[in-house]
Amino acid sequence: MTILTLTTDFGLKDGNVGVMKGVILGLAPQAQIVDLSHLISPQNIAEAALILSRSAPYFPAGTVHVVVVDPGVGTSRRPLAAQVGEQYYVGPDNGAITLWLEQAESQGLKRRFVHLDQPRYWLSEVSHVFHGRDIFAPVAGHLAAGTPLEALGAPLDDPVRLALPQPQRTPTGWQGEIIHIDHFGNLACNLRREHLAGQKVATVSLGGVNIDGMVNTFGERPPGELVALLGSTGNLIVSVVNGSAAARLNAHLGDPVQVTLQ
Repeated sequence: MTILTLTTDFGLKDGNVGVMKGVILGLAPQAQIVDLSHLISPQNIAEAALILSRSAPYFPAGTVHVVVVDPGVGTSRRPLAAQVGEQYYVGPDNGAITLWLEQAESQGLKRRFVHLDQPRYWLSEVSHVFHGRDIFAPVAGHLAAGTPLEALGAPLDDPVRLALPQPQRTPTGWQGEIIHIDHFGNLACNLRREHLAGQKVATVSLGGVNIDGMVNTFGERPPGELVALLGSTGNLIVSVVNGSAAARLNAHLGDPVQVTLQ
């Protein structure tokens, strides 16, 4: 049994996710399909990259991750398959693999990439606007059924990478920005535990509000209080205990976050 994950910006209303599953199961009926997210913000490749990088390390060897957030569908952007460590990626070559790839590189894991240029592994009819169904789902199904990566296309060594914002050192600490707003309204920043290691945070500032220090868990403060802490993925997050920091601060992706160190 092979595990396949699906990450898209399709939502759940229109049947597109189900159709992709149908194509995959027609080729690999033994596959177990896991939905990572179908609520990626429309066309938000960076958000897809973040969700993939947070999730992939927790899946077993052989897992195939299918990511279809594809604003360039039907253009000259390449369809891509890759091996990252002992797992696989199938999706557009638009940078959605960036953060996962950086993790793999830092750990010295295996990395191979192919341009999906073998139509015999696609559906017989390919639309201009739904490569998730017509190219990526069948390729994933073939991969799950045992087709080797190298059979799916010609090798390449220059996958597209996103130019993602990096936190910057300041005279008093760090400046980052909001990179994700989750279901609860928690605000995740691109500052991570490794940036703050061994340093004591005096204040975290955003939206004109200063938060004194950091806590370890939500339960250290009463409901309704604004807090800063390290989330489960190691990112600095700003939250309202039992509430929404996004609503409280009217926050948006890209808003600056200032950290002052003691």
